[in-house]
Amino acid sequence: MFVNKNLSFRGLMNFTGGHLIWITTWVSIATALYVEFAMDLFVIPVLPLSLVGTAVAFYIGFKNNQAYDRLWEARKIWGAIVNSSRAWASAVRGFVGQQAALTGFAPESAHDIHRRLIFRHIAWLYSLRSQLLIPTAWEHINQNRMVARVARDRIKKFGVGLLDDDITEKALKEFLPAAEHDRLINYKNTATQIIDQQAQDLAELRRQNLIDDFRHMELQKILYDFYVHQGKCERIKKFPLPRQYGGMSFIFVAIFIFLVPFGIAAQFGEATAWSPYLSIPFSIIVSWVYLVMELVGDYSENPFEGMGNDIPMYSLCRVIEIDLKEMLTEQEIPGPVEAVRGVLM
Repeated sequence: MFVNKNLSFRGLMNFTGGHLIWITTWVSIATALYVEFAMDLFVIPVLPLSLVGTAVAFYIGFKNNQAYDRLWEARKIWGAIVNSSRAWASAVRGFVGQQAALTGFAPESAHDIHRRLIFRHIAWLYSLRSQLLIPTAWEHINQNRMVARVARDRIKKFGVGLLDDDITEKALKEFLPAAEHDRLINYKNTATQIIDQQAQDLAELRRQNLIDDFRHMELQKILYDFYVHQGKCERIKKFPLPRQYGGMSFIFVAIFIFLVPFGIAAQFGEATAWSPYLSIPFSIIVSWVYLVMELVGDYSENPFEGMGNDIPMYSLCRVIEIDLKEMLTEQEIPGPVEAVRGVLM
């Protein structure tokens, strides 16, 4: 997530500067064709060009709205994960502790149960984050050579490349017992199996009469909420913005950029042979604005891609970890994740 109020000029050029090169090249060539060869042949009236531009703008606006909806829904899901995580830790400490006292369980033993259940949940958070960062076929890093190369560069400079690669590995080793860790990491969906392990643990606590039926059911409901949150994240991750919308908008923008110089050059008249060349900067600006609108939507539609526009899952995991460790009165409390290069991951 970009945290600076505005993008710097350098950041803007990093995002779109490469496109300015080919836009400038095409606009210059098209204007030269218009001037030097057959003016009448290359003239495009303003009205048709305006109609095309308006249609393209509406189409890009629709796409960008849908891309933002996916991004905002992902943020709402992780906000719900934060709330449910706090509720889980509070319920574990309140429910398990009371019933343990009735059965003569030592406070230290109750605290061990709390710690096991809460730590396992923190492991679920980091495991879910790691699974959501696995690239899908439609994400930029799996496209053609140029797009993939740019995506890898952006991930490195303004994405998960700013962080250590072994975050999840360290977290799972810290928050899961050794034998449990070795078993759970071999599943295809480790996050799902961690929640199932929580459920089995609750069932065992009920068999030992350390929680009653009501508290068992309430804790199980919170686990169900975690499955719901995980499923919503996986829905966004594994189902793309329909490609008939995501892909066609780029084609429409390309067509419009192809036509722009032939329409604008004619508006500068024929006072001199060089008058149409004055249209070049205006054609570049119009083309660049449309391309930027397309790129903003294109890089916002996948909120778990590992780039700077992502949901700050690592930061949210750390927020939850801090809150839950403080509930357990742990001694070693990590600090919050700080933004690097204006990006909070």
